[in-house]
Amino acid sequence: MKMQYTEEQIARANQTDLVSFLNAQGEQLVKSGREYRWKKHDSVTISGNRWYRHSQSKGGYPVDFVMEFYYATFPEAVKILIGEEGEGRQKSCPAPSKDFRLPEKNEDNEKIMKYLTEKREIEKTLVEDWIDRGDIYEEKKHHNVIFVGRDADGIPRYAHCRGTGEIKYRGDVTGSDKSYGFSYRGTDNQLFVFEAAIDLLSFIQLFPKDWKKRSYLSLGGVSSVALMTFLSERPQITSVFLCLDNDQAGNEACEKLAGEISEGYSVIRLKPYKKDWNEILCDKNADRKKAIAETITIKVPESEERVPMLCYEDIEQTSVEWLWFPYIPFGKLTIIQGNPGEGKTYFAMMLTAACTNRKLFPNMEDIEPFNVIYQTAEDGMGDTIKPRLVEAGADLSRVMVIDDTEEALTLSDDRIEKAVRQNHVRLVIIDPVQAFIGADVDMNRANEVRPVFRKLGMIAEKTGCAIVLIGHLNKSSGTQSTYRGLGSIDIMAAVRSLIFIGKVRKDPTTRVLIHEKSSLAPPGETMAFKLGDEEGFRWVGAYEISADELLDGKEGKATETKLERGAKLIRELLADKKEISIRELDEKAKEQGISGRTMRDVRSRMKNELEYKVNEKQENSIRLKDDGWQSHWSKYRFL
Repeated sequence: MKMQYTEEQIARANQTDLVSFLNAQGEQLVKSGREYRWKKHDSVTISGNRWYRHSQSKGGYPVDFVMEFYYATFPEAVKILIGEEGEGRQKSCPAPSKDFRLPEKNEDNEKIMKYLTEKREIEKTLVEDWIDRGDIYEEKKHHNVIFVGRDADGIPRYAHCRGTGEIKYRGDVTGSDKSYGFSYRGTDNQLFVFEAAIDLLSFIQLFPKDWKKRSYLSLGGVSSVALMTFLSERPQITSVFLCLDNDQAGNEACEKLAGEISEGYSVIRLKPYKKDWNEILCDKNADRKKAIAETITIKVPESEERVPMLCYEDIEQTSVEWLWFPYIPFGKLTIIQGNPGEGKTYFAMMLTAACTNRKLFPNMEDIEPFNVIYQTAEDGMGDTIKPRLVEAGADLSRVMVIDDTEEALTLSDDRIEKAVRQNHVRLVIIDPVQAFIGADVDMNRANEVRPVFRKLGMIAEKTGCAIVLIGHLNKSSGTQSTYRGLGSIDIMAAVRSLIFIGKVRKDPTTRVLIHEKSSLAPPGETMAFKLGDEEGFRWVGAYEISADELLDGKEGKATETKLERGAKLIRELLADKKEISIRELDEKAKEQGISGRTMRDVRSRMKNELEYKVNEKQENSIRLKDDGWQSHWSKYRFL
């Protein structure tokens, strides 16, 4: 039997960045505001994982895109995007039928409102609620009421048409997918199932208390296909209430549906005391308190061990702590990647020195020295690593390594967490990550790398330790840095920060640090440092270049850093022995795109040139000391 794609695989396919995908195919894109325009099809615009074809007024997500422009079937499109075969025999998720179109809307909903409220006795506010969501509307041509069924992403897949006049017309719109019925997706674990949309609405009116917490589904008959789809999309559902008509067909269908529902669910039959729920609603003499004639428990799940759960209400809210803002967070995973021999390891040595001996990086907050684990597999510890650490200025008494001479260390090894806890370590550097992945793990297979990096991320979060993984780019050429990274794209997804380090081709002593991914804060600015000349390692300032441009051999250029811009601003504002309040300074800096955090760092670096006082408005203000600051600033630049 051919393996089908799981919902998780399809979701990953639809998360693909279409700009990156098209670039990888060699396609040409033109920047247009916040979007990209595809040169081959100039009516097509791309933004992230969304596309729109203006000439045909249609668009969607990556799977639809590949089907549309690469003439692929649905499974072929998913495979092209994620490069994987189907993982399971779960319900397939077919593409929407090309024949399906929602009927044109009428200018108003006057006739269907009259039909539903007067003939069907459904309250106006309830009908309006569904109209506002777009799930009920009046069709223009015949003034029928349209009940819309959507998939989990909110895309219309189904529509049922019901006549509002004397002719009792009813039927599904051409191309409707019966897998997606008229429904409401609530938040709790209960699902109520009906044959028809009007019965669904009637039941809600009969039992209105907290109805929005529950889920409701109309099957559009008695077929199970919509029910199976709904349950597969809503794993929180544990109790299914079958509310079909109280007639022979409805009773038999309930037994059949209960048999098709898998184990683990409670299945309860609710019989209306009349044929259906709308009959009860429309009967002026009906006792609505007795609307349920009989409650029958058909199936109960076997008792099982409860899964440990946490409630977000009880979880303490915390903020992200930073080793080096915004590049390296504590308690998370960071990857530093680049080609071999271009400065990643030397950078890691300097990072070790910063953490153990206060050899601080640009804009790094002063930190109390702490213990570091530097785990390496490519260089000798005595003849290479130790001399480099000494050269970098690290405090070797604080630098440790897990002894793996008897048993090779892997990323899944329990010794990592134990070593962090036992030695009060706050930074772990693993260099290179490829050497520690484990012999039985293929870095290109998502199902193999995902649990490894999930466990490593949990270690970082539980201990508050920053874990930095040094990785080599693969040897492919002509592709983006993202696609030359560490195996499966799931690795990129698992880390919170991704840093690229590369060499400027025409100046081999210059390395560039580029912040390619930042999930917890806006990306840091690109910076350059010198390595390999007579002056050794030193920061030289901001730099303007992307990772892909660097890999392509482009040069880029040095730019003015925000620290330098902040210092220049202070110099201008305080010329001629003026003074300015801290509040006003920060406002003017903000106008130039310089944060208050950066200005605090600038003032700290200029502490020997500035003096503070309280002005007449009782605000903290600054002014230059008599000897000025110009002659001093150069020595504070990226120390």
